[in-house]
Amino acid sequence: MPESSAPIALGIVGVGKIVRDQHLPALAKDGNYRLIAAASRHGKVDGIANFPSIEAMLEATPELDAVSLCMPPQFRHDAARTAIDAGKHVFLEKPPGATVSEVEHLKALAAAKGVSLFASWHSRYAPAVEAARAFLASTRLRSAAINWKEDVRRWHPNQEWIWQAGGFGVFDPGINALSIATHILPAMFIAEAVLDFPENRDAPVAAHIVFRTADGMSVPMELDWLQTGPQSWDILAETDDGSMVLSSGGAKLALDGRIVHEEPEAEYPMLYRHFAEIVRAGTSDVDLAPLQHVADAFMLGRRNVVEAFYD
Repeated sequence: MPESSAPIALGIVGVGKIVRDQHLPALAKDGNYRLIAAASRHGKVDGIANFPSIEAMLEATPELDAVSLCMPPQFRHDAARTAIDAGKHVFLEKPPGATVSEVEHLKALAAAKGVSLFASWHSRYAPAVEAARAFLASTRLRSAAINWKEDVRRWHPNQEWIWQAGGFGVFDPGINALSIATHILPAMFIAEAVLDFPENRDAPVAAHIVFRTADGMSVPMELDWLQTGPQSWDILAETDDGSMVLSSGGAKLALDGRIVHEEPEAEYPMLYRHFAEIVRAGTSDVDLAPLQHVADAFMLGRRNVVEAFYD
């Protein structure tokens, strides 16, 4: 573990769009870290050592304290296990793995090895999420709904892994909604689901889900990856104290139509700040509730075949 005042020597694995858009800018402004290495089959990060695999990176840079794993979820377990076995703290891009059981395995390995493991649900760190949580905690919830609709061609252009088995399909963005919902809404369980699979793909392009809370309240969730124009990332609620809309992926909160909280997005800087905190504290933060809901949707959901999808 690094000294409390020393920057954490970090390596990043999987240099794709999310790394260039979010991870690298966040790390460049965070004095808690010193990015010294990257591993990727295709991408490179300028100004640091680059390697073709995590194994090569770990062998060549033993001074690493931690690794940030940003490859597709189907490949994350093996990389995380390799890093933990080498005594490194691990930051997991969302979703933390392809299955619940493999992330449970990583939790046990990290605990046994005495390293920190972080499942980084970035949407929980959207600027209005805590305000929404505080509002709902102060009143009685009467109904809720989740609508998460976006354009896959805009956000995941030519990314074939998302359409493969284990790639999550529309649940790749949908799990962001679930990471917020499990943080601000009462405990809930999937009662029914229909998953729309393009006839030429192994992952769904849309999902229609009904959750039930412990007291029997229905919470419908609509996921759609074919919405063009304005994008919809909303959680709605009716309460004893009026209506609430948490929109823009958690960036904006309105009560009875009046904006009460809106700030610029700073999710990844907050994620890395929290990771540094748990590394220095010697703890882990691995909440599996959002991933469990996705697993339940695939287990309970009825498969509905729809027209083929082409980029």
